[in-house]
This record gives sequence, structure tokens and C-alpha cells, in this order.
Amino acid sequence: KASSKGKIEHKSSLAKASRMVRVHVKHGDGGSDGAGEFLYDTETTSKIDEIAKDIIEIANFQSKIQCFAVEFEPHLSKLQGDPKAMPLVRALSEATSYASKDQVKHNKPLSLYVLRDHTRSIEKEFLVTYSVMGLSNSDLQQFLSDLQILEENTVQLLWAGKELTRGKKLRDFIGRNEKTKIVIRLQSPIPPPASLSGGEKS
Repeated sequence: KASSKGKIEHKSSLAKASRMVRVHVKHGDGGSDGAGEFLYDTETTSKIDEIAKDIIEIANFQSKIQCFAVEFEPHLSKLQGDPKAMPLVRALSEATSYASKDQVKHNKPLSLYVLRDHTRSIEKEFLVTYSVMGLSNSDLQQFLSDLQILEENTVQLLWAGKELTRGKKLRDFIGRNEKTKIVIRLQSPIPPPASLSGGEKS
């Protein structure tokens, strides 16, 4: 009986895998660290709203970790060998390695929960280390408030030049293709051009 149950579970997992769609997500405009990208697994039956929520949150965590590295590493480089700085150095190293866009080359999707844990570890270790770095707790709060994050209610999901509109399912756009791979780009609305003069010409 146990053997039969195992076979059933194995078949179930294989059936689920056959319905999976691997999404190659691209986001960002380049910036100092280059545009972000990662892999995400979903199903053709998934709602666009659910996919959007997940990949926007993953994109924000990936960008946040990259920004942590850019912001903290110059300060940490001055503390090489200092045992007080090592936990933060380790947390940063593990997080940037996991969140790297190179994971796309290795065909490894990112997990929202793992990214969240890495981010919390960095913030936790910073609170222990900031005084050694010559920074303050308010520096972290300022840094977090200055981060540009993607807003779920305004970001568009673009596939093959089309917007994947909320309220529909992925299969409404790509069909019932099984074990396929698609590229989705996250795009924020383009703000109107700023007026340099502060008003209209008369």
C-alpha cells in the first residue's frame, strides 16, 4: 500500500510539473547595477493578479539586496578582518549570491520566502554593526525610504509586447502550453515630463 501511495504521489508531482510555466522576469532600467532578472515558476491556470503580486515582490527584494550591497560594501571594505563586521559581510555575501541575476544562467528560480529571509538577516546584522561602520540606525531608515520599489497597482506585466491584464489567467494569453518558457517584463508607467520653468509659457 505504501508503495502504491508513493507511485500515486510521484505521478501527481509529475502531472503538476508538466503544467508548469517557467517565467523569465526582467525589470529595472539598468542603473548602476544593471537591470534585474530572475526565473519564476507558475502554472497556466494561475491568475495574473497572483503572478503579478509574486514577481513584483521578488523583483523588489532582488533590487533591495543589490542596493544593500552597493550601499554597505564601501563601509565594510574598511573593516576587513574585523570580527564585528563579519556577520554582516556573510549575510550580504549569501544574499547577493542567491539574488544574483546569474541564477538565470544556472536555470534556478528565486524563492520569495528565501529572499525575504536574506533581507531580514541583512537588516538584523546591520543593527548590530552600524556603529562600527560609522553609520547610524537612521541611515538605514533613510536608505529604506529612498529605495525605489515597484508598486503592484501600477506596474504592467508585458509579454510579447502585450499587457497581461489583471482579472484573467495566464492561459488566456499563452494558451494551455505545458512546460513552456516565456519572458515577462515589468514596466512602471512613464511619468509626464517635468516642466523646467515651473509653469506653461504664455
